[in-house]
Amino acid sequence: MKQALAELSTPLNEEEMERLDNFLLDRIDDETDTEGKDEGVLNVSELDGLFTAIVSGPELVQPSQWLPAVWGDFEPIWESEKDFEDIFTLMMRQMNGISSTLMEQPETFEPIFMERQIKGKTYTIVDEWCEGYRRGVTLTKNLWSAGGDEIAELLVPILSFTATTNWLAHNLNDEGEVEIIQKTIVLNTRDIHAYWLERREEQTPVAEPLRQSGPKVGRNAPCPCGSGRKFKKCCLH
Repeated sequence: MKQALAELSTPLNEEEMERLDNFLLDRIDDETDTEGKDEGVLNVSELDGLFTAIVSGPELVQPSQWLPAVWGDFEPIWESEKDFEDIFTLMMRQMNGISSTLMEQPETFEPIFMERQIKGKTYTIVDEWCEGYRRGVTLTKNLWSAGGDEIAELLVPILSFTATTNWLAHNLNDEGEVEIIQKTIVLNTRDIHAYWLERREEQTPVAEPLRQSGPKVGRNAPCPCGSGRKFKKCCLH
């Protein structure tokens, strides 16, 4: 058990990250009709966004809730249970890594954004990650709405790179302004996690000390259980 838990807390290396990315990219055959259907999570950047929203939100989301969001309308057909377990373990390790970073060193958290080179210049692509984050929020949308204007405002830069706003940020002509919004995503993600973490902690019940409801029974008194034996020889031991 301890070994299994240790494995789930081990961050993915580059080879494992690439394996997970390739699985997500290739799980739907190119000839499959996807018109009007939900293709689910398409790559590791989108998965990273989904998991970030899940671990940052108002309550714990079980795998039975988020796995359908990963598959969309195309749940894989597994050749063996081990094949599923291998991929699922990679996913859990990625999620746990995000959670640990946001809990222990939030200032070091960095989303997995994509990059694209055009005419020798490198551009940061955040759309897939933001779409994944939106998927994560949608899983418990009613609970997120309890965050009111504060959460709504923090979500603005993330949602501006999704279909929800018709990719509003891409309508800006100023590249510098787009880059500022992209950088704001990172800061706001940390703030969103901190916001819900504080509220989850406030709602966690504090354990009350166990108090004896009846009169204390002496060690040599008859045991209350009715056995006829002394308390010290019966329910006390």
